[in-house]
Amino acid sequence: SVGDLGRAIPLSEQTLTDRVRVLGADHPNTLTSRNNLAYAYESVGDLGRAIPLSEQTLTDRVRVLGADHPNTLASRNNLAYAYRSVGDLGRAIPLFEQTLTDTERVLGADHPRTLASRSNLAAAYESVGDLGRAIPLFEQTLTDAERVLGADHPDTLTFRSNLAGAYRSVGDLGRAIPLFEQTLTDRVRVLGADHPRTLTSRHILAYAYMSVGDLGRAIPLFEQTLTDAERVLGADHPRTLASRHILAYAYRSVGDLGRAIPLFEQTLTDAERVLSPDHPMIATLRANMERARSTSDPNAG
Repeated sequence: SVGDLGRAIPLSEQTLTDRVRVLGADHPNTLTSRNNLAYAYESVGDLGRAIPLSEQTLTDRVRVLGADHPNTLASRNNLAYAYRSVGDLGRAIPLFEQTLTDTERVLGADHPRTLASRSNLAAAYESVGDLGRAIPLFEQTLTDAERVLGADHPDTLTFRSNLAGAYRSVGDLGRAIPLFEQTLTDRVRVLGADHPRTLTSRHILAYAYMSVGDLGRAIPLFEQTLTDAERVLGADHPRTLASRHILAYAYRSVGDLGRAIPLFEQTLTDAERVLSPDHPMIATLRANMERARSTSDPNAG
């Protein structure tokens, strides 16, 4: 939960091994351990191990618990999310749609897991550029969450951020930025300034400022976010690496290559050490670093 995946993953692996030995491979607690380990692998971008484990967990939960058990529905959602993470929207979207239909039927339209399923489906639609279906679904989810959970519930704040992101995706920064600003203010108040979700809000708001060319507000916010992420999550956390990457990109955007290039280089070195080799951040980092180097070298290209 605090982003220390270096200690979390070995402990999750040990717990799964011990539960298989003590409780058996089909015990519900063993299935929960398998689900948690798959989620941990996904958190560090190791989709090569996460997806097969998520698929196995879903198959076993359907067989042991039944297709309509809440934990089975959670596994189906997690697997769809993993497919989305590797860009396999052809498998992710039908699974999200099925999960939402089943969750509404089993748990009810207002259940918190149903709201989360609706938001996940909207995010998948957004990923394929189908904003015509994504935005109304995000808006409905936020309205329902404010009614059911309350305006200050952490999930409501997440749904508000998701809607703001969808507005940004269609270029409606006039609605997106105030919503991002509101979400950051509310997360600082409700969750605290150092909560990982608050750090995410600060990062997203800075990115929105950069999108409208307001680097004067974006860069200090990126710098603050990176400092806080290194302190709270650790220097090697994937979110910290993402913060370092986007700060380097912002420096490059204002022509400050003296700060951009070393930061790109450091982040790439750390990402190659920490993340799986096929993590998408690595390829993006390498490309951005080469562009920055080419810009600094008049003889390049």
